[in-house]
Amino acid sequence: MRPSLRDLYRTRRSVRVAVELSATLALVFGISAYQSRHHLRGAVPEAPLRTLDGGTTALAAWRGRTTVLEVWAPWCTVCKVQTDNLARARGWLGARANVISVAAAYDDVADVRRAMRDHHIDVPVLLGDEGFTRRMGVRAFPTVFVLDAQGRVVSSTQGYTSTLGLVLRAWWYG
Repeated sequence: MRPSLRDLYRTRRSVRVAVELSATLALVFGISAYQSRHHLRGAVPEAPLRTLDGGTTALAAWRGRTTVLEVWAPWCTVCKVQTDNLARARGWLGARANVISVAAAYDDVADVRRAMRDHHIDVPVLLGDEGFTRRMGVRAFPTVFVLDAQGRVVSSTQGYTSTLGLVLRAWWYG
């Protein structure tokens, strides 16, 4: 007689690990999908974003390659922890993808500059406003979007993302 799945689960460690890993991954992906349900999908708005030197630019300037775009706030503790991951992802991805960030929910540009200095932020930083975060569907910080080479949002997640998570998203959609 063939053993049942229940018997295999109880007696074989490899089956237990496979079942528990599958359940954990399903839970993680389910939570991520739920959290990102309001995020923008498709074409990114062409509204201009301010640069730190007072100029303007648009996300269209980064078309042509996959772009990892993090939206963060200077006061956000998780954003501070994720800063190193973004910098490492930029190094690992090299010319394969753009890695940029948009600071939002700040009182003064000095707050953004201070956060950049204190946390050694070395990726290009643009300045977003409430309209930008509303159009992108950002409800929490940090939020990471992956844009394809045509500038369309193809993936998003909110909350802490590891370096490997950032790189794999860029490779998967690149």
